[in-house]
Amino acid sequence: MTLDLYGFGPALAAGTLMTIKLALSALSLGLVLGLLGALAKTSPYKPLQWLGGSYSTLVRGVPELLWVLLIYFGSVSLLRSLADLLGVASLELSAFAAGTIALGLCFGAYATEVFRGAILAIPKGHREAGQALGLSKLRIFRRLILPQMWRIALPGLGNLFMILMKDTALISVIGLEEIMRRSQIAVTSSKEPFTFFLVAAFIYLGLTVLAMLGLHFLEKRASLGFVRSAA
Repeated sequence: MTLDLYGFGPALAAGTLMTIKLALSALSLGLVLGLLGALAKTSPYKPLQWLGGSYSTLVRGVPELLWVLLIYFGSVSLLRSLADLLGVASLELSAFAAGTIALGLCFGAYATEVFRGAILAIPKGHREAGQALGLSKLRIFRRLILPQMWRIALPGLGNLFMILMKDTALISVIGLEEIMRRSQIAVTSSKEPFTFFLVAAFIYLGLTVLAMLGLHFLEKRASLGFVRSAA
């Protein structure tokens, strides 16, 4: 084995960059969906509670790989019909977009429960104090609830992001050239499966370590005011 991994070193680096982009895109979508789902489940309105509960239950009950396949191939049929209706040549959802939607959808379903638990952990007296000061519901949420919710939810969200980072490997089945797809191409060409799958394992491990360091930094930042008040 040479230092450039039989010439596939740059390809694996490109696959690593694609994995990072996919993970961050899915994380952004999942955080939004998770927060909306948690707000729906903790809402006093029954239809919103039902909507939030249905989302988290339905998505968590189906394997991530199936969501990837359903969204990608389902969108192909839907967009093909839409293209025929509009009289255009073709419409298609890229593998990256499908992967982002599928992983973001799954991350959001689990994040819904993390955010919900964090919201319920905040004492009701904090909301009542905000109301006593004449703050609007939006300002109470933005100034009082959101910072505390973020601190409480951060460890759980960090664990979910670790899982999300590894779940990006599932998107290789629809042709996205991330780490696993690049590794499989290298294995096919070089006939060295152990070498390239071991390299892929170390890349995922490295990304996980970096994510853990970032999470540790965010937890320290989020806990600064809490630590001072508790001292």
